Amino acid sequence: MTDVLIVGYGPVGQVAAILLARRGFTVRVVEKWVTPYSMPRAVSYDGEASRILATCDLGDALDPVCELSGEYTWKNGFGRTLLHVKVAEDGPAGWPDSISFYQPGLEAVLAERGAALPGVEVLRGLEVTALADRGDRVDVTAVDADGAAHAFTADWVIGCDGANSFVRRWLGTTVTDLGFSHDWLVCDVVLHEPHEFKPNNLQICDPVRPRTAVSAGPGHRRWEFMRVPGETLEEFRTEASVWRLLGLFDITPATARLDRYGVYTTQACYADTWRAGRVLLAGDAAHVMPPFLGQGMSSGFRDVINLAWKLDLVRRGIADAALLDTYEVERRAHVQHAIRMSIDSGTVICETDPKRAAGRDSVMLAALRRRTQQKHARSLREAVVDGVLHRGPDGVPAPRAGDPAPQGRVTAGGRTGRFDEVVGTGFVLLTRAEFAPALDPDAVAFLDALGTRRVTVRPADAPAPTDAAGTDVVDLDGVHLTWLAGANADGALIRPDFYVFGVAAGPDGLAALVDDLRQQVSARALHP
Repeated sequence: MTDVLIVGYGPVGQVAAILLARRGFTVRVVEKWVTPYSMPRAVSYDGEASRILATCDLGDALDPVCELSGEYTWKNGFGRTLLHVKVAEDGPAGWPDSISFYQPGLEAVLAERGAALPGVEVLRGLEVTALADRGDRVDVTAVDADGAAHAFTADWVIGCDGANSFVRRWLGTTVTDLGFSHDWLVCDVVLHEPHEFKPNNLQICDPVRPRTAVSAGPGHRRWEFMRVPGETLEEFRTEASVWRLLGLFDITPATARLDRYGVYTTQACYADTWRAGRVLLAGDAAHVMPPFLGQGMSSGFRDVINLAWKLDLVRRGIADAALLDTYEVERRAHVQHAIRMSIDSGTVICETDPKRAAGRDSVMLAALRRRTQQKHARSLREAVVDGVLHRGPDGVPAPRAGDPAPQGRVTAGGRTGRFDEVVGTGFVLLTRAEFAPALDPDAVAFLDALGTRRVTVRPADAPAPTDAAGTDVVDLDGVHLTWLAGANADGALIRPDFYVFGVAAGPDGLAALVDDLRQQVSARALHP
């Protein structure tokens, strides 16, 4: 018997195992592949994903497999720039807005971290073939390469088993398909000699052949080519086709080694049900999106950190299992935004009609001349719009509830670093130093049961409070104080997945904020 059984051990399953094990769960992973899947896949993740990975205590282990994404440029078939973005190296999550990485290296680091944690068992070469939710547990059957059956039992099962998920099929859920499908030949290449690419990431929106050239982490490069009308899949997927298309970028067998290649068909879909009893979906098992904004894996990381803190409260008896219903409510709406934005980008990139492409170019070039592209760009940092959020008297989420919480550099106790590094992670009650919430003993006991970090934040020139109940930090760059001021708030309650439960002004308002969270997650175990 184990607390959680995870089906699938790609990056999302790996992060799920680490996050749960760090909270004291016993975790068993069942993965059908004996070795990590070798086909080309993700090459970038965003600042929120970096913040989640940091909670896995990876230290500097990712440095050899990651690099700043740098610039991102779109050009048309004539070489004219349609869009140019310089990726921020210090984004609002406290990390670069985009990191390029080598996925086999990332998976190796995550696997090593999981192996070092007590309570994590990884079983490779076993394919799950049956699930049975018994109400108080889930029975799982898997078979090995010889056809022998293996039986397991867990309190909860999380399907992280990819786009062809067995667990999703077992749930019997319908899938909403938004109908965005194109074939792309994806080539991972290692150059014989180091070469600096400017821009580091390039989209060529050429109706003759839409194509991509991006970083795949230090020492690795990714080229992608879309199959165009009149081209058969059989001729498109050959190695001869790979080298012919790489020749568009002057890449030949004399200058590079082909690491791996394959045809990837874009999809834009999401499961309509993410939970049935004690069985849940996460990552590509729950949603698949076009790759153009690098949001697929990042969204999967957001899934599992959301799920991890909620399962933790349920396991410890602080919350009722009904809290897990908010997982689907929050994550499905959130991921729909990422899918829609990925489709929008893909629609621009994948255009093969010359007349429509010319019209697209005209509009984008005019916007570039007016410098309005950045002004009107929609952010990938999307708020949670429903679920475990502070609400007003009308039941509607209050202003700032659900926003991604910012992260800046702070100093406390002689230590300087990012807020999460200095303070720690989990629930955080963040207040300006001159305000203290009027918390009654029950509220204090509730926060303590959650493991909430009570943090006061002040500018460098303000005196330290003499009666702070938690950690006092200096806001070195004014990130947190500026954010609170913009929200007209004296404090905020931040969830373990770095989204804001709510903000409030004055001691009584902050106390009401804590009480609202207590009511929403249900503190019956504390108050029988």
